[in-house]
Amino acid sequence: MKIPFNTLDRQFYSNQIEYEKKALEVLRKGWYILGPEVKCFEEEFAKYLNISHVVGVDNGLNAIVMAIRALGIKEGDEVIVQANTYIASVMGITMNGAIPIFIEPDEYYNIDVEKIEEKITNRTKAILVVHLYGQAANMDEILKLCKKYSLKLIEDCAQSHGAKYNNKMVGTFGTGCFSFYPSKNLGCFGDGGAISTNSEKLDRNFRVLRNYGSEKRYYNELVGYNSRLDELQAGLLRVKLSHINELEEERERIAKKYLEEIKNPLIQLPKIRENCTHVWHLFVIRIKDREKFQEYLEENEIGSVIHYPIPPHLSEAYRYLGYKKGDFPITEEYAETVLSLPLYNGMLKEEIDYVIEKINKYRG
Repeated sequence: MKIPFNTLDRQFYSNQIEYEKKALEVLRKGWYILGPEVKCFEEEFAKYLNISHVVGVDNGLNAIVMAIRALGIKEGDEVIVQANTYIASVMGITMNGAIPIFIEPDEYYNIDVEKIEEKITNRTKAILVVHLYGQAANMDEILKLCKKYSLKLIEDCAQSHGAKYNNKMVGTFGTGCFSFYPSKNLGCFGDGGAISTNSEKLDRNFRVLRNYGSEKRYYNELVGYNSRLDELQAGLLRVKLSHINELEEERERIAKKYLEEIKNPLIQLPKIRENCTHVWHLFVIRIKDREKFQEYLEENEIGSVIHYPIPPHLSEAYRYLGYKKGDFPITEEYAETVLSLPLYNGMLKEEIDYVIEKINKYRG
């Protein structure tokens, strides 16, 4: 039996008629940029999040770039971010000329809140929280630090659509940045993203920034971006958003089965923090001899992916920051031991059982 790490077509086929109907509807309207589909999606996603404003943009990276810029973070300012995140989180900081200040992760793969305060300086302007792999971070302590030091709060929610902390959606504590890359839990059929906020001022700023720095055509207030969510992707996202609860429930069922039935002392299963929900964008295990285990999975035709093999501080792109191996040992250990197992909408029971069976038989 061949099990891919991920496959997107099954989710499409489960609601094929709705997707195709919406695609034709948008195409036949002849309005493809910043039209009614984007407006409706923004309103519907805002209602889903329980927040005042959502602004559709072209991808998650640009959502972070624009959020940091609109919040007034400038060259030389410091932004705290966890060290084990995907590099796009860090790029959103440095593309504004700001400096990332890395913090080690906790046992849940999110930022270790106990290690933040010691890194705060008079140059610190914001905390960028990443709700990694689909689980909400420990927001109470982060909110306290933001209040104590007058820091801006940005949330990277690229992997966590629908995750909650104390029953409150991620992306609603500060300025939320979302990716709708196709593999995301709420993914479109190309690139897409959004920014969420309760601030009317920021909402307007984001709308101006995404459209060449212009609210009215040819009247440019500032140097902005061409960073708009298009009508077709917005329409298709509306279809998927209408099914988001059932899609999340399906992923949770698969994850629960993994958690209950994978019983191998060589495998460290993911943990869920109290008061947090996990939407299982990724099911990430840890194993010491990862390469050998991954080869074993390949021999049994089970796909897997490493998220992420090179931490940002050790990447070639950020060599100029001057970090070296050993500077963030927990992050580096995770990079050498984490492995994501297959988990996707439309995954069959026999496929799930096969993955569990083969993992339980592994002896190293």
